[in-house]
Amino acid sequence: MLHIEDDPQNRLLVSKLLGAAGWDVVEAADGRAGIASAVADTRWDLVLVDIDLPQLDGYEVTLKLRGIRHLAAVPIVAVTAHGDRRTSLAVGCDGFIGKPIDVKTFVKTVNRYLEGKRDRPARGRDGEVPLRVQSRRIVEHLEEKIAQLELANERLRELDRLRKQFYQNISHELSTPMTPVVGYVRLLLDEELGPVTSLQRKVLESVASCTDRLRGLIDNLLDLTAIETGRMHFYDREYDFATIARGVVDAREQQFVQKPLKLDVAIPDRSLPARGDPDKVSRAITAVLDNAAKFTPAGGRVRVEARADDGVLRFEVVDTGEGIPPEIGDRIFDPFYQADGSATRAHAGVGLGLALARRVLEAMGGRIWAESPPSDGGLVPGASGTRVVFELPRAAAPWRSGA
Repeated sequence: MLHIEDDPQNRLLVSKLLGAAGWDVVEAADGRAGIASAVADTRWDLVLVDIDLPQLDGYEVTLKLRGIRHLAAVPIVAVTAHGDRRTSLAVGCDGFIGKPIDVKTFVKTVNRYLEGKRDRPARGRDGEVPLRVQSRRIVEHLEEKIAQLELANERLRELDRLRKQFYQNISHELSTPMTPVVGYVRLLLDEELGPVTSLQRKVLESVASCTDRLRGLIDNLLDLTAIETGRMHFYDREYDFATIARGVVDAREQQFVQKPLKLDVAIPDRSLPARGDPDKVSRAITAVLDNAAKFTPAGGRVRVEARADDGVLRFEVVDTGEGIPPEIGDRIFDPFYQADGSATRAHAGVGLGLALARRVLEAMGGRIWAESPPSDGGLVPGASGTRVVFELPRAAAPWRSGA
């Protein structure tokens, strides 16, 4: 039996009574949960439903249940203190039991409905079928819900606008003091302001590394805000895709060496001419490479490939990392999303790199996706790992930046 009831004490009482009589009772605390349970199983003998339920009331739940094919012949009985008997029967209930229930006769009453007892719906005093009255109530309920959703949606749009404005403002506020910090650190390292000791140089290099990382995060935040608001500018010029890819890999090679990771590179020596925004393409390649370096454990392997097929540029990175959990799916491309968002997470970052890559590539007519594990088995057959791939037209479409 399925018992749809929001009051835990009532659920407990019914469960004890029917359980003692040998019935297996499945409980649902609201209408949506009850409908989900009813759909998930085809073996129901009887459904008990309270009328005074939150969100979807018992009348609406019954109408929905009566539309489920495998429940067509299953008796549905209203068990309620506030519902109307005529309306309950009109919407599809086969019986009506008032609360508080009589513990001495409850099981016997339920058994009668299992044996075929059916209460007949009556017409109203004015001759109107109660179902019609209830239908109007449902429409009014839906109208009220739609109005609430419209207000909530408008509020969400306003919050989204404020979020974007906040990101833009805070990014500019952080970027302004960063410029002199980066400049002065570089002046000190270049000994433009006088000689520095080896210990001072080590400290300054550490500061420079941290400021470069912070500057990168700020730039990503600025770019993400710009593309979401349609303010990002895309250049339209000729470039060599192979040269861009090779340059990014060379610039990032040291982080693979330091971890260490084995890096296999398959980028052709010949030119792969293209047209679009080379800087944005470089940013996308960097994000994909950094993602592989971050999530592949020391001693692992990463393979990078760039090629052009039938007018489409393709960049692919395969790693031997821990892979993407199935429940996460495509969310790795959402802004700020991280599988582990706790302060004690193993991997640093704020989750902007792949999100920015997707938006930039889509703005230029491309696409990006991930496979985990890789469909061809990856670098180590049978092991975990991830393949991240993006494709881009050789002649990109920067006019889509405001999309």
